[in-house]
Amino acid sequence: MIVAMLVIMVPILIMAIVLSKGKGAFLLAGYNTMSESEKEKYKEKELCIFMSKIMYGICLGLLLITLSEQFKIQALVIVGLIITIGLPLFSMVYVNTGNRFKKEIHNGQNDSSETNNTGR
Repeated sequence: MIVAMLVIMVPILIMAIVLSKGKGAFLLAGYNTMSESEKEKYKEKELCIFMSKIMYGICLGLLLITLSEQFKIQALVIVGLIITIGLPLFSMVYVNTGNRFKKEIHNGQNDSSETNNTGR
């Protein structure tokens, strides 16, 4: 079991390291299939860094599950599963709500409505 978990953890850890440098957006499913015009609407570096943190967390969860097998501590399995399952669910909700990673587009129409209200 330990070897199998390491085989899973090492590639995830390598991807997390690449993403933590703000590079490797091609590793993100969904983002890499967008057209170039759609990709331009997102802050690629911030998205990569956020996803690297999620992947580091998943590695931690998998490590806890592995350690629970080694040391026969049932609580580590539970905590590891909560982290491993909970972080991807959290990240899907977080990324897809609130336009957190979309670039702010300033155009003349939005800015002029704010400046016209100064006389009132």
